[in-house]
Amino acid sequence: MICPIVAIRWIVMICKLLIQGTTLISQFAIIYPLILPSTIISMKSAQINKYGSSDVIEINQNTPEPSLSLGKVLVTIRAAGVNPVDWKISEGGFQQMFPLQFPSTLGIDFSGVIKQVGEGVSPSEFKQGDEVFGQAGVISGGSGAFAEMAVANMKSIANKPKRLSYTEAAGLPLVGVAAWRVLTEDMSLSKDQKILIHGGAGGIGSIAIQLAKSLGAYVATTVSASDKPFVQKLGADTVIDYKTQTFEDLLQNYDAVFDTVGGDTYRRSFKVLKKGGVIVSMLEQPDSKLMNQYGVKAMFQFTQPDKEHLTKVAEWADQNNIRVNVEKEFSLDEAGDALDYQKNEHPRGKVVLAM
Repeated sequence: MICPIVAIRWIVMICKLLIQGTTLISQFAIIYPLILPSTIISMKSAQINKYGSSDVIEINQNTPEPSLSLGKVLVTIRAAGVNPVDWKISEGGFQQMFPLQFPSTLGIDFSGVIKQVGEGVSPSEFKQGDEVFGQAGVISGGSGAFAEMAVANMKSIANKPKRLSYTEAAGLPLVGVAAWRVLTEDMSLSKDQKILIHGGAGGIGSIAIQLAKSLGAYVATTVSASDKPFVQKLGADTVIDYKTQTFEDLLQNYDAVFDTVGGDTYRRSFKVLKKGGVIVSMLEQPDSKLMNQYGVKAMFQFTQPDKEHLTKVAEWADQNNIRVNVEKEFSLDEAGDALDYQKNEHPRGKVVLAM
């Protein structure tokens, strides 16, 4: 209920504006927000209301703009990366570890521009207008990256690589940090060491090949025949067609194996390693029996990008002119098609939603 005295003051203000010859329409826009409550800003997002295949994904045209909280930033999303984990989350593959509250906005990796910063975010860290990349997934404390705007934890983002476009940068957070952590931290890969990278044409593999070469290592990789020119261009020294060749018969005494395939490929890979070597898998838990049999170290890598690692990846990408191959772009309206493509087509590099 508006106080009569306040109402009279507003009327007087409007009359003065009219007397001064200024149109009511243009100036009323200044007064209007004072009279009525703030309008809720809405946006478009790709959401699910239950677990399931891409059929359950809905494009919500009227999603409320996510609200800021301590230590977080609001970002205008320019592009969102699509990873296998996205369709696995949508289908309920991680519901025991990360149960969703419906409706839930999908998407984790992104690039964009900071629109607003919350309390606890220092201007020396991030400010309005900064170009950033990182993760805004619900499982990492965000609101979901498959949207026109998203809230992200300041600890899960970093300044975007300057040499990369928004589309390329959106494809880098998970795969870039995974490759960085495995090769530089888990393996301590160094000059002249030999590494086998399985799935070299995929999102993680294609980045890992470039990182291994920048570290001075000799790189072998397994791909399909059609992907051979692609990985050779990335720098692979030996390329093995996994459909027609047996990699463990061709490679011996390797220092490291990076497994992004899992299953039987993982188990056969122990034969490639020299004693004291290391195998790191994105999919398989360490097999103690095989570790003891071959005298090697085995590790599992579950990657959650943070500011420190994202910053290192961004600097490395800028310094080494890293290529992020985006095989296919989809619109936000095509989020379901993008997840299906990622799941069924085994893309060369990355799939990205362009906003």
